[in-house]
Amino acid sequence: MTDPVKPAHLHTREPGAARLIALSDGIYAIAMTLLVINVAIPAHLDDAAFHKALAEALPKVGAFALSFALLAGLWRDHRRILTALPTETAAVTRLVLLGLGLVALLPFPTALLAQYASQPETVALYAGAMAAIHAVHAILLLLTQRQVHPSPASTAAVARHRFTAQLGASVLILGLSIPLAFINTAAAMWFWLTLIPAHYVVAHHTRRLGSQGRA
Repeated sequence: MTDPVKPAHLHTREPGAARLIALSDGIYAIAMTLLVINVAIPAHLDDAAFHKALAEALPKVGAFALSFALLAGLWRDHRRILTALPTETAAVTRLVLLGLGLVALLPFPTALLAQYASQPETVALYAGAMAAIHAVHAILLLLTQRQVHPSPASTAAVARHRFTAQLGASVLILGLSIPLAFINTAAAMWFWLTLIPAHYVVAHHTRRLGSQGRA
């Protein structure tokens, strides 16, 4: 999903952070498992019905693979954000719970995407849910930037800025795909692929700015 952020210190022994990390791991694991529930083929079908059901299951497999890959990246990013926190605040806890609520909800828009990908509301809902999760992660990074990296010129702080910029790019692309879905649903979903080059461009640009700042 995004470039890894190397935390200045790990604080997984801090009770509050440890509880948040454990809760996050559990919710991500449950959400990723629930994605596969809709991928099923009825038993005792004849050859013709089996091949028809198999063809109808392929979009469900695709939606599962897409959401699983995105959730795996989001879980990795989320865990790195939490392990870097020196202390847990009420604002951080509320944001984390908001993000986890959105993650727990994700199997619903995934199931809709598998069955009704031609409907603009379905594509918009899926993109909106993903954009909201990325936005929560970006806000968490911005909220805790000074707390984690007091020196803005440090290598770790620059990497964290790059991470935040990539999340911002994700929010922008996913957000733009929402109105696009009401014009052309297929184009909106293909537009999600621009996340890959966008992350590369953002990473390259921020690295160059960081090297110029240190020069």
